[in-house]
Amino acid sequence: MSNARYFVMKKLSTFLLAMVLLTSCTQYAKVQKSMDYDYKYELAKAYYMEGEYSQASSLLEDVLAFMKGTIFAEESLYMLSMCYYNMKDYVTASQYFTTYFNTYPKGVYTELARFMSAKALYLDTPDPRLDQSSTVRAINEIQVFTEYFPYSEYKPLANEMLYELHDRLVEKEYRSAKLYYDLGNYMGNNYRACIITAQNALNDYPYTKLREELSFLVLRARYSMARESVQDKMIDRYRDAIDEYHAFKNEFPESKFMKEADKIYRDSQKAIK
Repeated sequence: MSNARYFVMKKLSTFLLAMVLLTSCTQYAKVQKSMDYDYKYELAKAYYMEGEYSQASSLLEDVLAFMKGTIFAEESLYMLSMCYYNMKDYVTASQYFTTYFNTYPKGVYTELARFMSAKALYLDTPDPRLDQSSTVRAINEIQVFTEYFPYSEYKPLANEMLYELHDRLVEKEYRSAKLYYDLGNYMGNNYRACIITAQNALNDYPYTKLREELSFLVLRARYSMARESVQDKMIDRYRDAIDEYHAFKNEFPESKFMKEADKIYRDSQKAIK
């Protein structure tokens, strides 16, 4: 028997034995203390295939350092990353995926590891009402992935995640702008802050699904600012509201807000006359 065939047969027999022992909790405890890292690695793979990611990750953590320089080093690191991903520990998963593609920039799983790192961060992003620093990090990771692999089969999904994360940032800006609008002239001109916040969001994310809502909020803010202005600024601000109305109507002629927009236009004209 050749050395290569003997090696393959040895690994196969070890793996089959590991599969048999999966049901034994006492055996798992013994293996954790074992110094036979080849066997621990095969048992880790067996746990992984059975979906027992907690046990698999624990064993892989033990053997990872001893796999360096072997033909199993890449696989062990990638498998450990996937364990944490499947356990929904997305931050740790992304860290291990990042370690993988930095260690093996031309590895077997490099493209997939970069994508999975971005996806893990995407899945970890919070509700739009909360701090969005992790959303920004996820966006950066997705953009880096598409730069490295512009023709990847995962690019369409990466773009979908990117658009969704952009909309999440826009929603936070919309909520901020709406809060400024609701505050009105309380302790300052919050209508102006509403307009600036909404317009910045429109400029930064021109294709957002909230474009109509943001545009109408700008119109409402301009009208409300004019209506509550001092006399010497009122006419100019009503004219700004009318200009905003025309821009809104041109872009969203069938808008669900058009009835209110038309009323703003009529009232603004009356105020000027």
